[in-house]
Amino acid sequence: MKLLPNKLIFATCFFLSVGLGGLKAQIVKWDSTYRPGKYAELVQKFKAEPKTKKEFIFLGNSITAGTDWATLLNLPQAKNRGISGDITFGILERLQEVIDRKPAKLFILIGINDISRNIPDSVILRNYKTMIRRVESQSKRTHIYFNTLLPVNASFEKFKNHYGKDNHILWLNDEIRKFASKKVTVVDLYPVFVTDDKKLKPELTKDGLHLLPEGYKVWADYLNANDYLK
Repeated sequence: MKLLPNKLIFATCFFLSVGLGGLKAQIVKWDSTYRPGKYAELVQKFKAEPKTKKEFIFLGNSITAGTDWATLLNLPQAKNRGISGDITFGILERLQEVIDRKPAKLFILIGINDISRNIPDSVILRNYKTMIRRVESQSKRTHIYFNTLLPVNASFEKFKNHYGKDNHILWLNDEIRKFASKKVTVVDLYPVFVTDDKKLKPELTKDGLHLLPEGYKVWADYLNANDYLK
């Protein structure tokens, strides 16, 4: 499948304004071409890594990048493919490198930066489905583990573009849960990390978005408890 062309994409949403203006249209810009500063460098680094058998690849953004998965899980075959700031379009652009490795297992967690950049939920969902289709068609023995998005915690007041968008997280997570199939296992992380008032547990995060070592331990324990690493 061909990637989307590199261009700035515009979406229009309507809202009822406060005042005499009535219903007004607001242009909301979102850019499919955004790539983090170290994106190209890291992609080249990943491509240079020798291929090994039965790899477990963890694919995503800074939340995935924030730990050494091989050490955390005591699995030498675990490979980190997290790039800080990445979005679903970036994942699609670099997905072939992952597919070509024919990993035994592929763990995907991506989308919170898309939400922060106002990429529509429907587009994020479409990109998720494209990832799954490409892996299933080109690496038939790879089992996909698709993670639900983690909550955020606005009380830390650091990542303001990520806050106030909990409904987007909840909607996408509901859609991700529908991916469960013979080839796709849904790793439902959200309930493990959320408080009763729908915030990322403060004791597991350093800034309301990224995880502390304690958070990664909870993640690892959840994977082991559900036999996702066997």
